[in-house]
Amino acid sequence: MTKQAKSARLDLLDSSGWIECLDDGPNTRHFAPVLKKLPELIVPAIVIAEVRKVVLKQRTREMADTVTQSMRSGIVVSIDEEIAVAAADLFIKHKLPLADSLIYAVALAHKATLWTQDDHFKDLPRVRYYPKTKA
Repeated sequence: MTKQAKSARLDLLDSSGWIECLDDGPNTRHFAPVLKKLPELIVPAIVIAEVRKVVLKQRTREMADTVTQSMRSGIVVSIDEEIAVAAADLFIKHKLPLADSLIYAVALAHKATLWTQDDHFKDLPRVRYYPKTKA
């Protein structure tokens, strides 16, 4: 069951932003204020899967559980038929990878701003893109 958003302006932090904050990378300064919007942050289920996968590979299961629980405190959005259809259209229109198409479809469906450092999203509407830089 999805929690209802109360805010007029919604935000979605993609997987690269979550991981950047976990690593305390240079773009954390852009993404940390977005994370502070939990529990009103849109969190696509696919982002939970992507971030958990990275944390399990690079850190401990306990850390993965902690991060996953934090992500679950947001407005978790499952991939339903409507999102799947929109994602397929976005996949073709913008030549996005499938996971990114799903994330962008969720952002558009919720009229949310997508925060990212993933260059696939660079020039798309409703996106706040910050190029990935080295520390």
